[in-house]
Amino acid sequence: MYIKLIFVFFSSITALFLLRKLAKRIGLVDKPNERKRHEGVIPLVGGIAICLTITQFLIYHPNLFEHSNLYITCILILTIVGAIDDKFDLSFKVRLLVQASLSFCMIYWAGLELHTLGDMFALGDINLGYLGYLITIFAVIGAINAFNMVDGIDGLLGGLSIVSFSGLAIMLFIDNQIYLSYICLVFIVAIIPYVLFNLGFFGRKRKVFMGDAGSMLIGFTIIWMLLLASQNGTKPPLRPVTALWLIAVPLMDMAAIMIRRIRRGDSPFKPDREHLHHIFQRLGFSSWQTLLIICFIAICYASFGILGEVINIPEYIMFGIFVLLFVVYSFLLSYVWRISSFIRRIKINKIKV
Repeated sequence: MYIKLIFVFFSSITALFLLRKLAKRIGLVDKPNERKRHEGVIPLVGGIAICLTITQFLIYHPNLFEHSNLYITCILILTIVGAIDDKFDLSFKVRLLVQASLSFCMIYWAGLELHTLGDMFALGDINLGYLGYLITIFAVIGAINAFNMVDGIDGLLGGLSIVSFSGLAIMLFIDNQIYLSYICLVFIVAIIPYVLFNLGFFGRKRKVFMGDAGSMLIGFTIIWMLLLASQNGTKPPLRPVTALWLIAVPLMDMAAIMIRRIRRGDSPFKPDREHLHHIFQRLGFSSWQTLLIICFIAICYASFGILGEVINIPEYIMFGIFVLLFVVYSFLLSYVWRISSFIRRIKINKIKV
């Protein structure tokens, strides 16, 4: 097992070294602009490298989970579309169409769908019936775009995805689903080299970005695994409400931002600089501090979700707390500029004193 993980790690590193050179030749790079304030052109190959590493691993280990061939096909399509989007900036309608189509394939051929929401509202188990198909499609699209939107500073997408995969691995291991837990661990190992490149551990000149190819791949994989863990069998290892806690930071950030954009009359997919990481940076935190704070928040959320699962806190209480935290976050987001101005004034006054 450990030898295979070492092979995955070095496969991912090798792919990143080779692909970054190819990306510069074909122009698959991210250039700084008003919204992207990095220095120089950065190869957008993190997602492609992870996709190739995972695909290679699953081809040689096809029996680790059901419908692995379908999963490979889906992530290859997502990665190709994401790479094209990185290069030519596709319309969000095209991306949504692809995501919805792959959601349908996942439902139809893999049988992965939201059958139940559990007892989130203290009314007993809520079985979705045929409505589950539609909600599943929205859930897949939501998860993909949540992880896409959170990719705003170095290391953040990688860090948050590692938190989510780690939480899943722990819950699956507790349930004795060793193979599925191992797959989550494989993903973590495949992502770590990207994080090292992205944070400049191999030198700033070798820095790479994930790109839409990677964020869509990670979002799709996490929702695939969450559905597998929360909707599989009569007693799945994960209650649906716990899944929310494992992806709480990307989910809350996406939902709050979209609600605010719609209230302003803008498209929910219009990019801006009002995400959680932007807020922390406006408050004066460095990129490294912002990364550590947000990942710590994600770990706390995931840990609470796991704790609630293990000690069997009622689902409606877990959901109520989740909604309360989201409402608080949305409220703070609405007044963030006033709050940040107030904090700046305090800092200035301290300096003067």
